[in-house]
Amino acid sequence: QVINTIMAGDGLAYTLPRAGGTNVKFVEELDRNYLEYASMQRQFADASQVKKTTMMSRLMQLVHELTKKGIHSTKRDLFYADVKLFEKQNFSDKILEELALMFGCTRHSLQVTASEKGLVVGRVQFNDDTDFIDCTKMGRSGKNIPSYIDRVSEIKSDYDKPAEFILLVEKDAAFQRLAEDRFYNTYPCIIITGKGEADLATRMFLRRVKDALNIPVLGLFDSDAHGLKILSVYMQGSEAMSHDSANLATPDIKWLGVRPSDLNKYNVPQDCRLDLTEHDVKFASSLLKKEYVIKRKAWVKELEKMLEQKEKAEIQAFTSKGFQYLTEVYLPRKLKEGDWV
Repeated sequence: QVINTIMAGDGLAYTLPRAGGTNVKFVEELDRNYLEYASMQRQFADASQVKKTTMMSRLMQLVHELTKKGIHSTKRDLFYADVKLFEKQNFSDKILEELALMFGCTRHSLQVTASEKGLVVGRVQFNDDTDFIDCTKMGRSGKNIPSYIDRVSEIKSDYDKPAEFILLVEKDAAFQRLAEDRFYNTYPCIIITGKGEADLATRMFLRRVKDALNIPVLGLFDSDAHGLKILSVYMQGSEAMSHDSANLATPDIKWLGVRPSDLNKYNVPQDCRLDLTEHDVKFASSLLKKEYVIKRKAWVKELEKMLEQKEKAEIQAFTSKGFQYLTEVYLPRKLKEGDWV
């Protein structure tokens, strides 16, 4: 198609799907976002687009080199391959996602990965390329989730007490507490964290483990609107990556905590609670208008309670009641009562 436009005298131009905006739809039956097709064009002859068109052409050249040699590169390395052209890494990152959109594939399929971020520990075993990994033997730091997720295979939980659920944790600090206390031995489980906002590798790994073991996923996130938003990205996929939500989204994650209703139920000290900022209020209110929130009445109730109390809290607020309160009191009680929504 590109060659045809050049031969027709129209110059270099790329046609690709338009990402984000109004063409991102939520499909209730699938419980995830998807990208409704709408095209856009990048033209070299257009002065406003010449820079991005040039960057896209250069990235295609670099990706072709990677695939031809059968090797991988990080997004950071790709940026440094032509710093003068890309100027900033977020520019090359954005064009790279558009390239994946144009080809109708994932970024991983282009042999490009991000730096390893997510961690896993607990009752799960898998092959990382040719290495056998047993995540009960990873100490308190856990195992880095491979950035190139296609290296992962043969996922299983072959123990005397196999994993009964996956505990998805927002923060690294909570993950470290759970890992050090060997929570996965007392309550057979797998503990995963993306250390804040979810990266692609962690989201894909979670989906693969869930599919392989067919066990429930329980989410432990901060009691604020941003924590709930991160949880929803794991569940429905992000709007920016809606074209690949089939591989990235893990539907039916249960919100275990920390929920706004938990603050009084577990007597979280007042000095460990934070007042909602104006931004928090606006963000929480915007979530109440999202289709994936509206369909979950318990989520609506919790968000409304947060706005009513005008308070939020981090998972670490429980440390005020003891360093191991999270692993010895809060989570055991939650699991015993089946207190998730």
